[in-house]
Amino acid sequence: MKNNTSLIYGFFLIVGDFLALIGAFISAFILRVTLDNRPTIARITSAQYLKVFLLLLPFWLIIFGLLGLYNKNTYENRFSEFGRLIIGSFIGILFVISYGYITNTPIFPARLVTVYGFLLALCFMLLFRTLARVIRRGLFSYGYGVNHVLIVGNTIVTDELITSLENTEVTGYKVVGIVSTNTKHGSKHKQHIFESFEEAIKKLKNESVHSIIQTELYVMAGQNSEILTYAQENHIAYRFVPGNSELFVGNIEVDLFQSIPVIAVHQTALVGWGRIVKRIFDIFASLIFIIIASVPMLLIAFVIKITDPRGKIFYKPKRLGRFGNTFNCYKFRSMYQKYNMSPEEGFAKMGRLDLLKQYRENGDRLPRDPRITPIGRFIRKFSLDELPQLFNVLKGDISLVGPRALDHFELDQYAKKNLILSVKTGLTGLAQISGRSDIPFEERRKLDLYYVQNWSFWNDLVIVAKTVSVVLFHRGVR
Repeated sequence: MKNNTSLIYGFFLIVGDFLALIGAFISAFILRVTLDNRPTIARITSAQYLKVFLLLLPFWLIIFGLLGLYNKNTYENRFSEFGRLIIGSFIGILFVISYGYITNTPIFPARLVTVYGFLLALCFMLLFRTLARVIRRGLFSYGYGVNHVLIVGNTIVTDELITSLENTEVTGYKVVGIVSTNTKHGSKHKQHIFESFEEAIKKLKNESVHSIIQTELYVMAGQNSEILTYAQENHIAYRFVPGNSELFVGNIEVDLFQSIPVIAVHQTALVGWGRIVKRIFDIFASLIFIIIASVPMLLIAFVIKITDPRGKIFYKPKRLGRFGNTFNCYKFRSMYQKYNMSPEEGFAKMGRLDLLKQYRENGDRLPRDPRITPIGRFIRKFSLDELPQLFNVLKGDISLVGPRALDHFELDQYAKKNLILSVKTGLTGLAQISGRSDIPFEERRKLDLYYVQNWSFWNDLVIVAKTVSVVLFHRGVR
């Protein structure tokens, strides 16, 4: 019953990448050598050139494989796929150049062939993978290659899984049945629901099951063993969702402790070398951004001062950092000086406690907040009020990427605040690129917690890149 769709698709990507690379470097040769009359640095025939590349391209594809470009988790994430294609192509071209240097064999007849080949290879592979994705989704829509899933369990996760797998054309999954005593699961999503696992496998015999996902472990160990044994005997993929799922995210190590197998779960994946790399990146990135933003920051400071001469340019509220340590968070003042205080104090001074209630209920957001100045509305719209926090990053108070810096009032509302405070807060983060104040407070905290437990340097780079897009289109800003 095993579904080989992913294996076939991965093989299809390998063949396609190989042809795309061949096409790119043949085109590069034609553009520089055949169509360009300028002299070349080495006399290499087209046959010699093609022979060398046919010999070296399998190693190039091995590099792609090591970078995970034929892994499902990568090719289903376009941003990750694009980034790894760039890295893989760069390493691949360096490999070809190194081969020529070590063997003292001229490979490229001209330097531009290398440049053309690199750029065309990227374009050809992106076009091919886009076409492959379209074809794959088209096949999914007709039922070809779809992975049939049987979900076992009564938990909330059951409903979440069904919802996330509903769009078969995109996900490639189809829920064929639910083993649950909660009939709401089936009626809500129009799925077949079975009272027991035995009933499910009996009635689904004519419809192959490729994957079983168990969202809860039964009290009776025999029931769990029955499901796992059936999956193993019938070559069906098996997954289970642990009852306390928070124990199984983040940085996990399986090792022997006093000869006993144990699972070690760290509060965050940001440990060891990761902290060093992240700090080095923060220093260099913040310096570059400070230089770029120096003129806009001076202009903003000037406008704030001339529009409210008695007021301060900067607002420095106390915020919680790593391990609960407090620091002064630098921001351009966007409120009238007389209301430049906590929301509770500001609305009380204004005599509008009704607005305070509305502000808190709306996720710390208030349309046309009367405390904000005209220039304040502008700099908040484009997140320019947060530019001074680059100096917080340089000082080490915060990181460029991390959970949102919070005050005691906000974080005290969240039960898992100590987990979030296991890393430095950030100038930007998952919550900011996911909608900022357009998403509920609880959802923002979940995103912060996910970041803490699943940190990677690559994700930091992705978040920084997406932040630029969010700022340009000012989606979710207050």
